[in-house]
Amino acid sequence: MREVGTGHVLVDVDGHRADVVLNRPDKRNAMNEALLSDLKRAFETVDANEDVRAVALLGEGPVFCAGMDLEMMRDRGEQAQEGERRGDDSAGDLLGDVVEAIDTARVPTVVGIKRAAPAGAFELSLPADFRVISEDANYGVIEVKLGTFPHGGATQRLPRMIGLAKAKELVLGGEFIDPAEAERIGLVNEVCDADAVDDRARELADDLAENAPLGMERAREALNAALEMPLDDGLAYERTLGAQLDDTHDYTEGFTARLEGREPEFEGR
Repeated sequence: MREVGTGHVLVDVDGHRADVVLNRPDKRNAMNEALLSDLKRAFETVDANEDVRAVALLGEGPVFCAGMDLEMMRDRGEQAQEGERRGDDSAGDLLGDVVEAIDTARVPTVVGIKRAAPAGAFELSLPADFRVISEDANYGVIEVKLGTFPHGGATQRLPRMIGLAKAKELVLGGEFIDPAEAERIGLVNEVCDADAVDDRARELADDLAENAPLGMERAREALNAALEMPLDDGLAYERTLGAQLDDTHDYTEGFTARLEGREPEFEGR
């Protein structure tokens, strides 16, 4: 694997899948500013790699991510009280930048959540397209028990994903959600044993990477816009995106391969 920046994130490209791995296992992959900077750079790098068609976001060691580095967050609060507020490169801003990079990426992301993803790590998982979680994971937005509230996107994304009532229950209650319940309400896609999470996330990413990359890219654009516009506008947008693919190699290849009874060879053009 190749280290990114300070080495707090590793990137490995295997075929059409890229593994982006949080690499601070001695701190349970807690996110400090260096890790967040590396993570943003990693997603920008893999998204610019035309060979990459799907990403698996994973954590090195036994835990996906313990959330934001607590000592860093405490010090940030003390600095704010003293009037020494951080600039635009603060951890909160960087988390927002990373979430945006995942959300707007060209390729889909599968996140493997093993054993822990509280608070900021929970919010980091939300823009991913698929979430695989271990049956023993501590997963939830617990910020109201830490003197703040989730403002890395959870208050906006959760109502769109699971409805306002359930989102309020999670955000205002500040409790972990049982992984089986998270699957039942559609917050995560699969629950499995912790030792199987990373492999299952890679497997799902490999499955996605076999699909037509342009088709997935346009489909993600249409799906992500679905709750942002009226139905008629959404349907028109969907048709516009679909028409962009009619004269592509992959469109012709996909239907030709089906007629010939063989697997398609998509090229992303």
